[in-house]
Amino acid sequence: MTLAAENKYKKITIIVSVVLPLAVAALFGIKIPNVEPLTFLPPIYAGINALTAVLLVAAIIAIKNGKRALHEGLMKTSLLLSLLFLVMYVAYHMTSDTTVYGGEGVLKYVYYFVLITHILLSIVIIPLVLISYTRALSGLFDRHKKMARIAFPLWLYVAVSGVLVYLMISPYY
Repeated sequence: MTLAAENKYKKITIIVSVVLPLAVAALFGIKIPNVEPLTFLPPIYAGINALTAVLLVAAIIAIKNGKRALHEGLMKTSLLLSLLFLVMYVAYHMTSDTTVYGGEGVLKYVYYFVLITHILLSIVIIPLVLISYTRALSGLFDRHKKMARIAFPLWLYVAVSGVLVYLMISPYY
């Protein structure tokens, strides 16, 4: 395929990369009245983050061993899991009050560092993952590989840090 194939995805990538974080931010501030809080969701979406991290590592191992179809399936599953996480995360925050971290001392600074980097990088990885994915779809594997070398460690950090944030704040739910 050609760069023309990649270019057809550019507009979608840009739109999703801008609209998705703005929509999440807007929805985060909306509370659905008279709805039972979905307090069962945080351990589920933390588990989804953990599974995503495992699948991302498995996908890298697969491609390094020449198993392209397995790699593709693992990456598509990781994308779907990330989308499922996002839906559950928004649903939880639209029905529940924000939980305040109750730790003190050094752990409080560690928690907020992990939380802030998790949030910022979760926004940054959207276009990186989409560009990497669309390059693979377009058959531009050299360009895909270059972008994946940037996107992969950031996506893995977001997945793992999501679990850490959950583990650190879960005593305060």
